[in-house]
Amino acid sequence: MTWLKKYQSYILTIIIGFLYFFFAYKLERTSFTTVFLLYISLFSFSFLLYKNRKEHFSFLLWSGILFRFIFIIAIPNLSQDFYRFIWDGRLLFEGLNPYLSTPENFINQAIFPIENARELYRGMGTFNGSHFTNYPPLNQFCFLIAAIVSKSSILGAVITMRVQIIFADLGILYFGKKILKLLKLPVQNIFWYFLDPFIIIELTGNLHYESVMLFFLFFSLYLLLKKKWIWSAVILGLSVSVKLIPLLFIPILFQSFYKKGKSRIIQFLLYGAIVIGVNLLLFLPFTSKELISNYTSSVGLWFQKFEFNASLYYVAREIGYLFRGYNEIAIIGKIMPILATVFILIISFVRNNKKGRQLFTALLLGISFYYFTTTTIHPWYLSTLVLLCVFTKYKFPLVWSLAIILSYQAYANSNYQENYWLIGLEYLFVYSFLIWDIYKSNNSINRFNR
Repeated sequence: MTWLKKYQSYILTIIIGFLYFFFAYKLERTSFTTVFLLYISLFSFSFLLYKNRKEHFSFLLWSGILFRFIFIIAIPNLSQDFYRFIWDGRLLFEGLNPYLSTPENFINQAIFPIENARELYRGMGTFNGSHFTNYPPLNQFCFLIAAIVSKSSILGAVITMRVQIIFADLGILYFGKKILKLLKLPVQNIFWYFLDPFIIIELTGNLHYESVMLFFLFFSLYLLLKKKWIWSAVILGLSVSVKLIPLLFIPILFQSFYKKGKSRIIQFLLYGAIVIGVNLLLFLPFTSKELISNYTSSVGLWFQKFEFNASLYYVAREIGYLFRGYNEIAIIGKIMPILATVFILIISFVRNNKKGRQLFTALLLGISFYYFTTTTIHPWYLSTLVLLCVFTKYKFPLVWSLAIILSYQAYANSNYQENYWLIGLEYLFVYSFLIWDIYKSNNSINRFNR
């Protein structure tokens, strides 16, 4: 069996490629058993490939690229969001402001302002189509590029967006490798992100733009580590303009500024001002009387109306049912962000985040606490945690990226009804490994201090 050992990596790559092909082109998301088995198989074989070839950077790089390009002409089968991306981009292409109207408004008035309007509206669903867009300006620009390249073909737009996401992942690998070198960590750790089936399926496969946001975020963090704080602020502003989530990280960056006393505070405040200024500048072309109310109402829905795959929020909700007899999301949805903000401020100014690995650990803990308390956790949100954990001792996000598949059971029925036993099992795994990570981390600190 010497030949099998010699060619094991190539055999694993072929098997993984076949599984991704089946996932991309043959899978029905309503078949949860098939989705689950495929997902578990991909994780198992990808782990074996990494363990077998982790010292061969080029082999794993090209394998990760190959797995992504398998999806190149596939219509996403686990998410409908891309239909809204195409809609917004084509509105921009036609000179219309995507923040001022909902797809439903156009359809109800029998107005079809773009190509494939009916098909796109049916694809995104009435729920998505009835709300104002909440995608920031730079994300809208990505959608516009897809419209410029393909203004009448849905598949053409999908291919264009997928290429953007693949290049963003390559950029993440590039800056991730540089940061790992700065932190004196093994560069092959970046493949915990780059080969993770969750990342490949949710970002490249399902066309979620977290990869573009993360590219700018880690470009910014690299510049900050190199003490180029002005350019870091500009690039972080671009990251926020793809997805708003990096705004949570700004307080945690405070201790990264190398000056002391009042000078550090001034530098930090200027940094935040640049980030906000970049976003105000990018929003400028969309400015109108309705923009702020439409955008804030759309973003606010995520905290006070939507519920999916939540953790501590579901516990708080059940307590509310017990004492009040009805769903308290309107109240709890306001309290949870306050708790997350307080936690982030504590780790920003009390915890020691001066060194590189300490900083990345703080970023990971901050965003994790936010996700543990929020009302909605769509699977692709975890991509930020998966990438951050590459630079820390914590590995529970990798376990979460595996366990998150249990939340897909909701897609097996037309009304997206969740199975709370499966959600409970998901978080049992996540919290168990989080506690284990904390235990291991504390033990290593204690051994170091002896």
